[in-house]
Amino acid sequence: MAEFEPVLTARWGNPDAASIDGYLETGGYQGLRKALDMEPDAVIEEVKASGLRGRGGAGFPTGTKWSFIPQNTGKPVYVTVNADESEPGTFNNRELLERDPHQLLEGAIICAYAVRCHTLFVYCRGEFVWPGTVLERAVAEAYDRGYLGEDIQGSGFDLDVMVHRGAGAYICGEETALLESLEGYRGQPRLRPPFPAVEGLYKSPTVINNVETLSCVPHVMDRGASWFASIGTEKSTGPGIFSISGKVERPGNYEAPMGTPARELIEMAGGIRGGKRLKAWTPGGSSTPYLTPEHLDTPMDFDSVQAAGSLLGTKAMIVLDETDCVVDATLRFTQFYAHESCGKCTPCREGTWWMERVLRRMEAGHGRTEDIDLMHDVGQNMLFKSFCALADGAVSPIDSSIKYFRDEYEEHVRLGRCPLKDEGRPRLEAASPRSGGTTGETAQELPEGRELSLGEVLA
Repeated sequence: MAEFEPVLTARWGNPDAASIDGYLETGGYQGLRKALDMEPDAVIEEVKASGLRGRGGAGFPTGTKWSFIPQNTGKPVYVTVNADESEPGTFNNRELLERDPHQLLEGAIICAYAVRCHTLFVYCRGEFVWPGTVLERAVAEAYDRGYLGEDIQGSGFDLDVMVHRGAGAYICGEETALLESLEGYRGQPRLRPPFPAVEGLYKSPTVINNVETLSCVPHVMDRGASWFASIGTEKSTGPGIFSISGKVERPGNYEAPMGTPARELIEMAGGIRGGKRLKAWTPGGSSTPYLTPEHLDTPMDFDSVQAAGSLLGTKAMIVLDETDCVVDATLRFTQFYAHESCGKCTPCREGTWWMERVLRRMEAGHGRTEDIDLMHDVGQNMLFKSFCALADGAVSPIDSSIKYFRDEYEEHVRLGRCPLKDEGRPRLEAASPRSGGTTGETAQELPEGRELSLGEVLA
């Protein structure tokens, strides 16, 4: 890869950058000063011209989203920062909060100014105890130095910021469920339309952007839209932070231009651990379809990954090597979605629960050949039939694993055990009555020659 100058992570090696003094010393808040000298609509046009797309998963153009906010409706306009990063394999927002909180704040203030918002909320994942504390300290510093509050930097623009800590629900990363939670209700997705831009928080126009998206904005305003657009690809501009985990030598966050091939990103993380062979990988967390070694040269941008049969999502690459069991990995993902389903939609609530049971039975050595097609059939009855994309995300690893690794599923059935685990006859975990989880105990081994009935297995 050609020499690349870090943008979003440029201050990560400077421990003082988390404070406002350290941030200002390294050029912080220059983008805000330039934005405050412009008309709000001009700021939106600059962000549009940069080509910045949302980094939270959907990849929607950021400036276009801001332009949807209606003005003069008689209602306040709100900005909500989605810092509820919960997608398995994703941890770039957390590190942005810990190492450079003022970069996020600066971008959020610019966004608020552009859409004429005077009250901003940061919805922070409940488990982010330390990152949330760092952010709250940064907010206090910004108030103290006149970057928040009344008449920001003498511009006449007022803005208040509140940090709201969530309660640990994955579903609250979905924007409408986040708004429900922020209003004090149970975190469940809303039916759309109306969309948040028209009727969001407290039934008022609302912009929702995630941490990485807003962290890009100060650089767009400070260095210009054309500079930002010169990084990455034509339709996926700018830098991105890729969370790489699993069987690599150096798991972590790596910044690179959007469109960098997956092969190069894995090499940045030290390659496959122990010199083993790559088996499968996800480009955007556990809710995106698996890809294989054949897809390693896919540019990691929104359009290229979609063309390869997956989704860029949150840019979280989970890497499996030749020693990993795809069925077991898919089971773990499915257990997560069954646990985190909010239960509002029947296809998701029931589908995730049943697919976990079938997968667990198969991994335990009691699967049937027809279970493979059964899981695909259940997935088709879940796909695009729920209020939000959690059900779709739960189907992705199952369908893609069957597509690329059907022989591994069939081997589980043929051998009566996981072919990659030399542990003799497997023991079936005892499930709790309805949760789909386990009690920590195992069922008794079956007498020789006796097989479990379907009712016994799923009971």
